[in-house]
Amino acid sequence: MKFGKVIGRVVATQKVQSLIGAKLLIIQPLTKDLKEKLGEPCVAADVGINAGKGDIVFMVSGGDAPMIFDDTVVPVDISVVGIVDTANIEEV
Repeated sequence: MKFGKVIGRVVATQKVQSLIGAKLLIIQPLTKDLKEKLGEPCVAADVGINAGKGDIVFMVSGGDAPMIFDDTVVPVDISVVGIVDTANIEEV
């Protein structure tokens, strides 16, 4: 899982059937200590988490991303799986 900050939303009036009902969010990747990470923002699917602009979220990618959908054949690379309330990072 990785951290990111919601910086916007994608509106798509035409999309595959399996994405109907999913919010598409623009996410800026963050470092493990929740600082902005260098790199391009990405688009992530949000099904039922209801994250919004400014929220810090954690997300999964790759083969885990479609697993948030009931239908396992969904064309997504990244999915939001939760909103961060607090994060305590301790050096080991």
